[in-house]
Amino acid sequence: MTLSSRGETALRVVLTLIGVITTLPVVALVNVGILDWNYGVSDPAPMTQALLQHRGMLQLLLGAAIMWAAFHPPVRLAAALAAVAGKATFLALILPNAAIRGDLSPLSIWFDLTCIVVLGLLATRLVTRRREPETAPN
Repeated sequence: MTLSSRGETALRVVLTLIGVITTLPVVALVNVGILDWNYGVSDPAPMTQALLQHRGMLQLLLGAAIMWAAFHPPVRLAAALAAVAGKATFLALILPNAAIRGDLSPLSIWFDLTCIVVLGLLATRLVTRRREPETAPN
């Protein structure tokens, strides 16, 4: 997928921002208090705490992949699809359950929805561009 210089710069900025924000749950590894702000979970049971901290580590890895994709185009499709799958699964598990949905930060919901749309569009464009036949130079 070839973009103009401005388009490539804009895409790099967007992917970097998405990547950085995606990594933020890793803070739970050093500050369990963030679990209350992010997920509405205060004083979690040890297993719940460990699972949410592990989720933070996985979010760090996903965010790093997205940031890598910002500057290494060959990994963009894989990073975009992984992020869409992960964020969509999280929302599919949380949103239908009214008992836990209210505890989740609305900002997290909107961020994940925005990421799904933006990264889904990017993945679609990447797949579509790969299928287009190359034109021979005149």
